[in-house]
Amino acid sequence: MKKKLALVVVHEIYGVNDHMQHVIDHFTSSNTDVFCPNLLQLQNSFHYSDEEKAYQHFMNHIGFDGGKKQIEELVTSLSSNYTHIGLIGFSIGATISWLCSNNPKIDFIIGCYGSRIRDYVHIKPICATLLIFPEKEASFSVSPLIETLQQQNYPLLKIKQLHGEHGFLNPYSEKYNEHSTKQVYNIIDSILMKTIS
Repeated sequence: MKKKLALVVVHEIYGVNDHMQHVIDHFTSSNTDVFCPNLLQLQNSFHYSDEEKAYQHFMNHIGFDGGKKQIEELVTSLSSNYTHIGLIGFSIGATISWLCSNNPKIDFIIGCYGSRIRDYVHIKPICATLLIFPEKEASFSVSPLIETLQQQNYPLLKIKQLHGEHGFLNPYSEKYNEHSTKQVYNIIDSILMKTIS
């Protein structure tokens, strides 16, 4: 018999670190198995102070297409054992998740501050997709991106903008915003409940 739900967590440039472990622990339940594949294929994750190094490593060795390929391979292998599969991605992981949103094996996608989604606005999700953006991003203006996405009129896309900066969901970062994180976790919990009920 197939199990209920596989939730695939798609990590940031740093790899499978303390924040990803926190997410895995939070969402693992009797109905939900959580997977966080190491896209970097390195033994250790990058430290937050090595942001530039981590970004270069990701862009030079994996890239968004490489990340998408790894996630879709995992989704294919999970689909024989699970009734439902969802993705939750953070930062580059959110952009990778967005790139997977036209995969028929995926039931839902949650993308948190995927700033590079701005390069891929013409992808039309075929599964329920929630994109979460902060008030502000260092590298671009958030509101025009949200407007552009809304103008596409994708029926399965919902967008939420919350207080905070890029990284506001990470309790190990100075960007952490507890109130916004609670809101996001409540939304995710209700999506998970709806999926498995």
